[in-house]
Amino acid sequence: MARYDAFLLVSFGGPEGPADVIPFLENVTAGRGIPRTRLEQVAEHYYQFGGVSPINQQCRDLLAAVEKDFAATGIDLPVYWGNRNWHPYLADTLAAMAADGVRSALAFVTSAYSSYSSCRQYLGDIEKARATVGPAAPRVEKIRQYFNHPGFIEANAAAVAQAASTLAEPGSDHWDLVFTAHSVPEAMAAASGPRGGAYPAQLAEAARLVAQQAGYGRAWRLAYSSRSGPPTQPWLGPDINDCLADLAADGSHAVVVSPIGFVSDHMEVRFDLDVEAAQTAARLGLGFSRAATAGTDPRFVSMVSDLVRERLDGTAPAWLGDLGAGPAACPDGCCGPVPAGPARPAASPPSPR
Repeated sequence: MARYDAFLLVSFGGPEGPADVIPFLENVTAGRGIPRTRLEQVAEHYYQFGGVSPINQQCRDLLAAVEKDFAATGIDLPVYWGNRNWHPYLADTLAAMAADGVRSALAFVTSAYSSYSSCRQYLGDIEKARATVGPAAPRVEKIRQYFNHPGFIEANAAAVAQAASTLAEPGSDHWDLVFTAHSVPEAMAAASGPRGGAYPAQLAEAARLVAQQAGYGRAWRLAYSSRSGPPTQPWLGPDINDCLADLAADGSHAVVVSPIGFVSDHMEVRFDLDVEAAQTAARLGLGFSRAATAGTDPRFVSMVSDLVRERLDGTAPAWLGDLGAGPAACPDGCCGPVPAGPARPAASPPSPR
């Protein structure tokens, strides 16, 4: 087996104060020609929360939990953390790793799915950071997608059950279940994975598995949030707010929304769901409960250790459902090139998916 001497948590990054917001958004949208006025509009989402995205603190919490689980399960790897778009930047982290003598690291990305912005772009950013550091930069190999790993599914199923228990009639099955993910252009979705179409297929599989694990026996729905770009460019839908309107029209009384496309809370969850979708539900007279993300659920943390052991000692991959574990490492060309048009949402920065 290949030798690794460090673990690297790779995430998207987010502002940690009002002064960080515009510089962070400029990093995210660099080279895309997004007008300053549009950035200022998006910045208002962050200012509602004190200019702080929760994602950096959630990364700190996850890293601490992973380090503790490593110690308890005999994984002897130092842990590091680097972001694509805010401090600590990947290049700075790789430079520190090189100075510590690290030569080969396993990278866990806070995105469970295959798509350009949740897979291929992370690989590109890692290589850019290595090039910045130079010849001393450690080799970095990305851990596989984990959308159907038992730890991810079980953590989300428990969160769905907990969210349902907070509705007005605990124990009642008179609620509908909606899964959400960050929308992407249909062209990007079509290019996701080695054979295309992986992003929506993996989301649907994860949703099916979570609903099954949670004991939800009725039909569930998959919706999307954070759609952006010109109206002429098709994006994955339906939008979560349109989905809620359809449910209300069909006679629904309450809904549990599970952000299955996200592994931790950040602005697309806190604003798009906790603010906008919750307001839509209130206007429609729907009871509304948002399920927690996997975050630092012990089952999710143990999953990280399991994925590391797959690469350290050949532990057999674990998965649920019909799509299998997928390749240990992303094959060349997976998730395709950036499709024509905006590769990422312009209205709100894309999250780690």
